[in-house]
Amino acid sequence: MPGFEIFGEEEKKEIMDVLDTGVLFRYEFHDQRNGVYKVKEFEEKFARYCGCEHAQAVTSGTAALKVALMALGIGPGDEVITQGFTFVATWEAIFEVGAIPVFTEVDRTLNMDPADLEKKITSRTKCIIPVHMLGAQARIKEIIKIADKYSIPVLEDTAQAAGGTLDGKYLGTFGRCGTFSFDSVKTMTTGEGGMVITGDGELKKTMSEYHDHGHDHKVNPGGRGGEGRRFIGFNYRMMEIQGAIGIAQLAKLDSMIVAQKRNKAKLKEGASKIPGVSFRELMDEDGDTATFFTFILQDSEQCKRVNESLRADGFGAINWAENSWHFYPAWEHLLGGKTTSSCGYPFVSPGGKRRVIYDPEALPKSADLMGKTLVYPVSIKMGEEVLDNMCKALEKAAGA
Repeated sequence: MPGFEIFGEEEKKEIMDVLDTGVLFRYEFHDQRNGVYKVKEFEEKFARYCGCEHAQAVTSGTAALKVALMALGIGPGDEVITQGFTFVATWEAIFEVGAIPVFTEVDRTLNMDPADLEKKITSRTKCIIPVHMLGAQARIKEIIKIADKYSIPVLEDTAQAAGGTLDGKYLGTFGRCGTFSFDSVKTMTTGEGGMVITGDGELKKTMSEYHDHGHDHKVNPGGRGGEGRRFIGFNYRMMEIQGAIGIAQLAKLDSMIVAQKRNKAKLKEGASKIPGVSFRELMDEDGDTATFFTFILQDSEQCKRVNESLRADGFGAINWAENSWHFYPAWEHLLGGKTTSSCGYPFVSPGGKRRVIYDPEALPKSADLMGKTLVYPVSIKMGEEVLDNMCKALEKAAGA
């Protein structure tokens, strides 16, 4: 990761198709377009790639989560279960629709622990969002089985795992819908941008309308603005240049994953010499996108010693226990109930009653696991010299 490493003539060609028309907006201006509708084409190709019927392009992976939640009818009074190891966007979107995030432990997949999931389900649980973190599969089949038992829809957050599969089926296609991010550090990127995929035509219709101020997009004599609206919406439209880049990047996705797998395999070979090291549990190694390389030490003390050695050689790894973007105990704004709202919403209701309080020690199993886990992002073009030096640093850290 990320896809900008291999920007080339393909992206330039797609972008020039747009610039030659002068139309950056994804709708209307039919006479000027000369048949060029890049966002629509990107949606169709992405859906076909994933093996599902529908795709809705939006402005970001965060927007994709909100649009999907709104289409599923999630709102105030509802609880949505997700995991305590994810990017902040997952739970920000839950708050954004008025619902309350509930967090589960993660297991050695570094994704949602199905056993803890079932413990967290209540009568108010209206959606479950497992996250395919760091490019690899959650125990999605087990999660779907539990969700079906309680008739709860599953929304797969596949932001970091575009192109990933489980037993030959693409991630994002197991639940009612799946969301993706194409931001600047994703394996395939449009700079900013996101996608929701689904096999449900009615859900797609609702997402299409909601992401464009509620417009129903029916052809009418008055042109844009004359459409009907079933409900209020908002603006999460992807623009044509993003769609153009997405088309070119999607065509390269499989080859990007192949390159990442090759680089990850070499890093794993280097790390395997560390005493007591183990590796993240993968549900399907063939379906891993290899976006990240994860290795787990015996305890947090060994983890610190190893990473100190790696840092001394200029190859320090990410320790998620120290990272404030992705792990529950480090989300000080969540734990502290910090908000710009004068009434304290979403942590406090307009009437002054506290809606939710988060305990920083609520996920002890995850905290133990994260405290001894190190991660490297895997690039597409790491270079043999860089890989060799990283492996030497890992081998040296074996004595730490």
